[in-house]
Amino acid sequence: MSGRHESWFEDEAGPLVRSYAVTGGRTRSDTIGLDLITLVVAMRSAHEVAGFEPEYGRILTLCQRPTSVAEVAARIDLPLPVVKVLLSDLIEQNLVLFRTATPVTDTPNKHVLQAVLDGIRKL
Repeated sequence: MSGRHESWFEDEAGPLVRSYAVTGGRTRSDTIGLDLITLVVAMRSAHEVAGFEPEYGRILTLCQRPTSVAEVAARIDLPLPVVKVLLSDLIEQNLVLFRTATPVTDTPNKHVLQAVLDGIRKL
């Protein structure tokens, strides 16, 4: 072994194993179907829930108001797939609620579209 201290951390990349360790090796959570614009909101504060990993606590603290999945990932500085797994865990434990956007297959209300069009024409 060399005299140089070797670690599992790279200055530019950050920890090399962290995401894998945080999710317990899970890379997907297909059961809930979270996407970038799904809104999540915590049902409890991080102080009310003890014994969780720090990442779970950070998510609960951040989600005291409705927040998109994309914003959660950006603010806690973890990859989106990792955040989806962590959020899925919290949802399954009834600590976080989620609301998905209206499916794209639903046709928009014609009256609403006409009102928008009329408003644009008035400009």
